[in-house]
Amino acid sequence: MRAELYRADDPQAVVAVATWLNGRASLEVLDPLVEGLDGLLRPTPVVVDDPSLRGPGASGESLLEPGSLEWFRAALVTRAEPLGLRVRFVATGIVGGWDPAANVRTFEEQIERLSSS
Repeated sequence: MRAELYRADDPQAVVAVATWLNGRASLEVLDPLVEGLDGLLRPTPVVVDDPSLRGPGASGESLLEPGSLEWFRAALVTRAEPLGLRVRFVATGIVGGWDPAANVRTFEEQIERLSSS
């Protein structure tokens, strides 16, 4: 997974790129003038209020320990905001084939798109 961190007021100004690959997080800093980027992926737990992480009938916040994709995403989202940054998660490649539920293209356009990469 790839995540781009950009300035909240300028979505085109990517200041860092974070990646999650084979269970490891890494950060490439593109703008060294932004303070605090070194703490984005520090291996400490992250507290989130996400209902999808709770068991049935449970309420409240959840603690995500370092080392999972959920932690990676939560760490970036929660830690980027105080720095005045936003995060967008970017697909690195097209995987799979034709999805009739997402049929915004004709079948021929989809085949052309998949075969051109």
